[in-house]
Amino acid sequence: MSETKKRKLINWLGLSGVLSFLSYAAAVIFSPMDFPGYKWMEQAVSDLSAEKAPSRMLWNRLSAFYGFGGMVCVACVCILISEKKIGSRLFRVGIYLFAVMNLISEVGYKMFPLDDSGKKIESFQEVMHIVVTVAVVLLSIVSLVILIVASCKKKGVPHLGIWAAIALAMMFVGAIGMKAVPAEYFGIVERFSVFAAVGFNAVLGIYLFNGFRTLSKTK
Repeated sequence: MSETKKRKLINWLGLSGVLSFLSYAAAVIFSPMDFPGYKWMEQAVSDLSAEKAPSRMLWNRLSAFYGFGGMVCVACVCILISEKKIGSRLFRVGIYLFAVMNLISEVGYKMFPLDDSGKKIESFQEVMHIVVTVAVVLLSIVSLVILIVASCKKKGVPHLGIWAAIALAMMFVGAIGMKAVPAEYFGIVERFSVFAAVGFNAVLGIYLFNGFRTLSKTK
């Protein structure tokens, strides 16, 4: 029987992670078309989805599958690794924390979107937007570090630790770069951070699609 025929529904749902990435990328790339004067090299991605941003409607359309697809993907990954006892407990904890990060991101940013793009953070809603961002960043870093450690101990999934290291490096490039580069290049380095987690979710989706077959069960 071919590998394709062996795939179950939960494996096919891994493609939702890839579609989530494509949906997000489309929103980031094309939403500026409805935002006159938007400078992508200078401004943050979140400016495109701010409540008063002219590009908000286009952003919502293009990113419609982003949050939903990402949550479906990471939830299915959690179910599979839990049922099959894939990797070590440390590895599974890393995946679970990454899933919690996705949940906070999906719910938090919808509850507390930016009020307006490019203005000073003052209102409660905007402060909470920053709080959500901090929680998302911290959970992303912790979960990726755990996955890297599990991989180094050969108790994770082959090569997934490398992908986690790439995602973590992108986050640090973004975090450090936003403080180090001139303001007119803020948007460039910020995109390293925002694409890190979305990209890693897509990688998890591909692993899920393939059933994590490259790893035997370990405890």
